[in-house]
Amino acid sequence: MADFMSRADLDFLLHDWLKVTELTERPRFAEHSRETFDAVLDLSHDMAAKLFAPHNKKSDQNEPTIGPDGAVVLIDEVTEAVRAYGEAGLNAGTFDVELGGMQLPHTVARASMINFQAANASTSSYAFLTVGNANLLAKHGSPEQIDTWVRPMLDGRYSGTMCLSEPQAGSSLADITTRAVPNDDGTHSITGTKMWISAGDHEITENIVHLVLAKTPGGGPGVKGISLFIVPKHLPDGRRNDVALVGLNHKMGNRGTTNTLLNFGDGTFAPEPSSSDGPRRNPGAVGYLVGEEHQGLRYMFNMMNEARIGVGFLATALGYTGYLQSVEYAATRVQGRPVDSKDPTSAPVPIIEHADVKRMLLAQKSYVEGALALGLYASRLVDEETTAPDEADRIEAHTLLEVLTPIVKSWPSQWCLEANSLAIQVHGGYGYTREFDVEQCYRDNRLNPIHEGAHGIHGLDLLGRKVIMDSGAGFGVLAARIGAAVTRGRQAGGAAAEYAESLNAAVARLGEATAAAWSSGDPAVALANATAYLEAAGHIVVAWMWLEQSLAVGDRTGDFFDGKRAAARYFFVYELPKTRAQLDLVAANDRTTLDAQPSWF
Repeated sequence: MADFMSRADLDFLLHDWLKVTELTERPRFAEHSRETFDAVLDLSHDMAAKLFAPHNKKSDQNEPTIGPDGAVVLIDEVTEAVRAYGEAGLNAGTFDVELGGMQLPHTVARASMINFQAANASTSSYAFLTVGNANLLAKHGSPEQIDTWVRPMLDGRYSGTMCLSEPQAGSSLADITTRAVPNDDGTHSITGTKMWISAGDHEITENIVHLVLAKTPGGGPGVKGISLFIVPKHLPDGRRNDVALVGLNHKMGNRGTTNTLLNFGDGTFAPEPSSSDGPRRNPGAVGYLVGEEHQGLRYMFNMMNEARIGVGFLATALGYTGYLQSVEYAATRVQGRPVDSKDPTSAPVPIIEHADVKRMLLAQKSYVEGALALGLYASRLVDEETTAPDEADRIEAHTLLEVLTPIVKSWPSQWCLEANSLAIQVHGGYGYTREFDVEQCYRDNRLNPIHEGAHGIHGLDLLGRKVIMDSGAGFGVLAARIGAAVTRGRQAGGAAAEYAESLNAAVARLGEATAAAWSSGDPAVALANATAYLEAAGHIVVAWMWLEQSLAVGDRTGDFFDGKRAAARYFFVYELPKTRAQLDLVAANDRTTLDAQPSWF
């Protein structure tokens, strides 16, 4: 059976390319070494193989239900796996030692998590959301909130969610209607409905810590009036808070993760008064303000940006495991003969020998290994922005991460999904059946272009904000980093020099298209083709990742390194040229979509 993740690729990217062990020279990571990093990855793969992968198909076929008592019913294996993950201390991987954490670099922690995501996307999401929740509160919560809510999440006793969307306001957070009314005791009473809340209700952990966006009195219009609240399922004294599960959403994929519609403060679980409550509270679920009032969206963006990178990793993981399964299938499935064979009695060959099958495998390889490199590079930027000794380096890493985040989320979500489609194609008719896993990979992955900001929203973010912020500083950093790789490619000669020239021309064209898009000064015109811009920029960035990998391979030979060369060649020959037409469209300020009238459809 095919493995779900390539340890050889992780080791190559972490150590041969990103030199992650050099981080141990910094005070925060001084207790670590190559040995401790390897031990974490060994543990992660072992746990993922034994506790997550075996029930991946079972959890897909037995999605959560609501029992007669109103509690969510999951298969036992999900609960066992999530609890084991917490008990192993992996929730606390990147956190301070003072909080019980390991102080792992984010780069290593992401490499650890991708094993779980590849083995079982839906079960891994419970831990993924909990860690993001805890990170936000560790940064913006009070010492009391950290002790009350963060420590139990890091111990694995509590889990966490993020509650943003509402039935009438998906990604349009300015239009949320959930309200928070202050009480005399310092708490707030929360009333409203939240939709699409992953891991929103279950019995896996003792408590669920919801981070809820709500509007408070006196705030400005739109997002300016939004504040952030901790709204737990159970209050600190053990009483049930007024958070009610209204229903479960029945999804195309990721079925093992509960996805919920939650009511806050509808009276279903109105807590009985307690002598410790103090002054009388207004009706509603009890919420605890995080940080300052009306700063909720700014705080939540910490978790959202972390989640966006995590979604990119999840898409990569699903694309990667589907790719590995299609390689195994193609190597063992015997069918057909070489096109130049004239003897119909000759033995058929494994389909991996056919050129078009190799095309589909090379495409997948270039997508998933390029996406993994991109995700780990972004993770290394997180480590740089928080621990680099020089302040200028920290600022530069932050600026570059701001520009790359929309791409890190959206490019794998688009192209690793395409990898899953190609994996199905390689399997032929078998790939379309539930007896093989690749169809589930596709269904699980189809969510990723939608959640944590739909694909088009990230195009608007990239072209509308990130590349023009601070007079184009972010684009400047990106161009400089790519330019440095181009210089090294030219110096290396051979194929790397050819790739460097192609990449240099593509980056120059991206800069020209960026300027042309904004030449009118009209945002509606400039952003009409923002998705085409996002996709072109993403391909250029991933071409950069492939140049970097080619340089890291050097002149080494063997199947692994030769495979890297072949995938790099494929990307530069087959994929990077696609960006020319996209950038021509952007630069022309084409109005086809802008001028289309609703009545025409």
